[in-house]
Amino acid sequence: MKILEKNLRQGEVKVLVESPEDVWFLSQLIDSGDIIKGKTFRKMKVSEEADATKRAVFMAVRAEKVEYLPGMLRINGKVVDGPEDVARGSYHTFAVEQGLSFSIVKEHWLGFQLDRLQEAAEQRKAKILICVFDREEAFFALLKASGVELLSHIQGDVERKRVQTSSKVNFFEQVVKQIQDYDVRFECDAVVVASPAFWKEELLKVVKDDKLRRKLVLASCSSVDEGAIDEVLKRDEVRSALRQERTSREMLLVDQVLGEIAKKGPVVYGLKQTETAASAGAISTLLVTDSLISKLRERNEFAQVDAIMRLVDRQKGKVVIVSHEHAGGKRLDGLGGIAALLRYRLE
Repeated sequence: MKILEKNLRQGEVKVLVESPEDVWFLSQLIDSGDIIKGKTFRKMKVSEEADATKRAVFMAVRAEKVEYLPGMLRINGKVVDGPEDVARGSYHTFAVEQGLSFSIVKEHWLGFQLDRLQEAAEQRKAKILICVFDREEAFFALLKASGVELLSHIQGDVERKRVQTSSKVNFFEQVVKQIQDYDVRFECDAVVVASPAFWKEELLKVVKDDKLRRKLVLASCSSVDEGAIDEVLKRDEVRSALRQERTSREMLLVDQVLGEIAKKGPVVYGLKQTETAASAGAISTLLVTDSLISKLRERNEFAQVDAIMRLVDRQKGKVVIVSHEHAGGKRLDGLGGIAALLRYRLE
């Protein structure tokens, strides 16, 4: 995402959407009541007799409903400015997608919202490939700001004991070839290869490309399946490669919440307890899943969580919106979608 203009005195920030990931970031920034300004398309009639046609017009709407779809954000609200032939107070839907530039106007930008905006502006495209494998199968995934995207799953024709057949193709060569293809496609900065036992060392014997070898980060996993990808993200040996990636940070925070719950430490979860802790000024880090935010917005019940987030922000606490697309987000959803690490324990 590119920040084109920023005028916080007027509460206005103009952005250019450069990738589908930017759309996800924006879905966490835009609230009901914000003014959205920019070029949009609207069906209009040039005369009473003519059929309605879509025209590109500049309009401003006060957002009432924010709906996130993969790669697109739909913002519906009442028109507050636009062409003379568009009635003020009528409804219009902005479709925010890659390539669009538009402005967001808020009465007050919260600290975590500005941090989120800056993070989106500074983030690079996802460039970390993850491969978990053994001698029979391999899973490939791409680490993204919004979570982990599973790319593919391959199985090999391996030699088995007491069976008088031999493998026609070295499976590790297949895996390396797939890694090389993804490395070229995504221009990866790092490639995490993880396996149970010693299979990763066997794979290294097949890697002849020195440039690719320098990108490899070796890790261990207990199994080879989709769940192993989440396990790998938390391994000590890969944290250095992933320390700037939001997914890893979110998963570690959720693990910290679960650890404090297990030992009855300074932590709360669920809407009621979190609201009580916020009112007491006790929250140091608030975690809310994007799925909870989306669900409450759809029901027009977001006001309570929004108030908690704003209160924590005013109290200089940290607000973290956690993606539901990785295991950490799913576990947090299991706690009600909201939890908080506290400055001190509440009785």
